[in-house]
Amino acid sequence: MPAWTPRDDGIQIAVRVTPRGGRDALTAGTEEHFAARLSAPPVDGAANAALVPLVAKHFGVPKRAVTIVAGDTARLKRLHVAGDPQKLARLAEALYGDTP
Repeated sequence: MPAWTPRDDGIQIAVRVTPRGGRDALTAGTEEHFAARLSAPPVDGAANAALVPLVAKHFGVPKRAVTIVAGDTARLKRLHVAGDPQKLARLAEALYGDTP
C-alpha cells in the first residue's frame, strides 16, 4: 500500500511514528509510509496528540481535519487528512519527489 491514498474528501496517509525521537518532524519514509519523529513519549496518548498537529501543519489544514483511523496504539498508523485531494496529494508528493 502506498504512503498516501486519495479519497473523495481528502487523503489517507500511513505514518511510522518514532516517539521520543528528538524534535518533531514529518519526512519521507519508505514507499509504504511517512516517517514521523516526535519528542512526546508513547504514554497516555501523548505521541498521538503530538502527531495530529504535526500532520495538520505539514498539510496546511486545521487539526480537526486530521484523524487517526487505524493504529492508535501501534507505531504504524493510518490517518485521514480532510481537504482537497489533489492539493493534499501534491503536498505528499513534495516529500518524496515524483512518486510515493
